Amino acid sequence: MEAAKANGKILILAEDACAYPGADAAGQGHMSYSANTYIMRVKAAVLFPEQFYLDCFHKGIAGIIIMSCGVETPYHGAYEALARRIDRVYALMKQEGLDIRRLRLTAICTVCTRAFIKEVQQMQDLVSQLGPPGSEPAAAAGAA
Repeated sequence: MEAAKANGKILILAEDACAYPGADAAGQGHMSYSANTYIMRVKAAVLFPEQFYLDCFHKGIAGIIIMSCGVETPYHGAYEALARRIDRVYALMKQEGLDIRRLRLTAICTVCTRAFIKEVQQMQDLVSQLGPPGSEPAAAAGAA
C-alpha cells in the first residue's frame, strides 16, 4: 500500500452536543483509531457552506465525516437543513469527479464510542482504497 493512500487525512466535524462527547469518550477509553484523523469540534455542522467541503478536498483532505446529533439536535430544523446541504455537496462532488463516499453524514451520540470508531475505520478503509482526492476513476465518482 502506498504511503499517500494509507495516510490520507480524515476530517471529522463533531457537533459538541453529541458527537464530540462520543469522540472524547472513545479517547478517554483509550480506544485507538487512525492517527491521520483530525477532529474539529463544532456547534452545528449546518453552519458550513457547500464550498467548505470542496475546499477541504482541494487542499488534500481525503475524507470527511460529519458526526451530527441527527434529529436529536438542540437546533430546530438544523439536521434537515444539513441533509439538504450535503445533497447539494454530493452534486458538486460528482461534477468535479470526486467520489461521494468521501463525505459521510452520520449521527453519533454522547456514548457511541464503538460507532465512532467504526465510522473512522470505514472511512480509513475507503481513503486507503481511493487514494488522494481527484485520483478516483470517473466511473466511481458517482458511486453511492
